[in-house]
Amino acid sequence: MKRYIFPLILGLGGCAILLSLGFWQLRRLEWKETKLAQIEAQIAGASQELPAPGTPSEPLKYQPVQMAGGTTGQEILVLSGQKGVGAGYEVIAAFETGEGRRVLLDRGFIREERRDAARPPTALIVTGNLHWPTETDSYTPAPDAKTGIWFARDVPAMAAALGTEPIMVVASALEGDTQGVEPRAITISGIPNDHLNYAITWFSLALVWAGMTAFLMWRIRRQQI
Repeated sequence: MKRYIFPLILGLGGCAILLSLGFWQLRRLEWKETKLAQIEAQIAGASQELPAPGTPSEPLKYQPVQMAGGTTGQEILVLSGQKGVGAGYEVIAAFETGEGRRVLLDRGFIREERRDAARPPTALIVTGNLHWPTETDSYTPAPDAKTGIWFARDVPAMAAALGTEPIMVVASALEGDTQGVEPRAITISGIPNDHLNYAITWFSLALVWAGMTAFLMWRIRRQQI
């Protein structure tokens, strides 16, 4: 009987840990789904005016806004792509409102062949959402000094480069001359939610661990016969 004790403790303990991790991921899944529903409701809410300068950004992320004014002709191209289209660029423009404020406008996507097309200053009425994307990390290359191409959206750095407030509006609709730029509205599709897959993985490992424990117990019993 003593030969069973350690394998049984190891088996039951391992299963308990793996199952607890699976149930924790299910709780995280419920939390994430609630959070995504809140974000989706915020994205689709009523449009507001731009927040006052210096307003904390985090509570305003995804807030719908509408603004009128025009681009200044200054822009940054961010390497990007679109399903079914291929490689291209996200156009981040300096936008000046009728009140004289300068903010960043993510106008949308252009195809590779339109990279060098002229996009002079143009008047626009913009409907979109405030956004402060987190796309850079220690592995993100610096902007290419030769081509001027950026590899991720970085609101503070882009605002400094274009002389705007550190506020970005991602356009969902544009009234005026879009100059071939296709708006890409914010959706929750880009927000990862892999907690169900993680839960399935932990539960599968618990099942495997239980099977290995049962096999070990069977081997021990066979050796005693």
